Amino acid sequence: MNQRKTAWIGTSALLLTGFLGASAAVKAETPDSEQVTKLLVETQAMAVQLSEDAVTMESFARMSVSLETHAVAINQIREHVNALGRQQAKLEEAKEGAAPWQRTAINRIVPFLDELTGYTYAVIEHINARPKVLTTPEYNDFLSANADYASDLAAMITDFVNFGRAKERMERLSRKLEVPQG
Repeated sequence: MNQRKTAWIGTSALLLTGFLGASAAVKAETPDSEQVTKLLVETQAMAVQLSEDAVTMESFARMSVSLETHAVAINQIREHVNALGRQQAKLEEAKEGAAPWQRTAINRIVPFLDELTGYTYAVIEHINARPKVLTTPEYNDFLSANADYASDLAAMITDFVNFGRAKERMERLSRKLEVPQG
């Protein structure tokens, strides 16, 4: 009977230590990086502009628009995608000092950029290979996919930026009201 009691006390002590250690780890969480927050806000603005341009270009599928208009639009989208790639590199450089939610945001941008890059170059290749045929279902699918990925990227980054703002507001109110966090 004594061994059971000793084992129970030992197990309880280990569990309590684990809970306290986990609680301390949560409290010691990396604070939000001002640099990453600034970069995410810049990335959001860039992604929103890309989304608007991609949605506009996708609407060309329902209109009679010149080859030149398609070419100008896709070149502008390509420039946006490339600028977002450079912005992603800046985010990656700042990632080490980022809070966990900021690291998650940075990690989630990459797949969208990969897809956008692929569809953007597919549109460019189609225009170069078949400049007189800009109404094929395949081409329209590329335009649609580009618009969808660009819109989803802009919405996701906006959600992360809004999350950061809400988190900061909650922390500020918590300090003001002297409410313990954790």
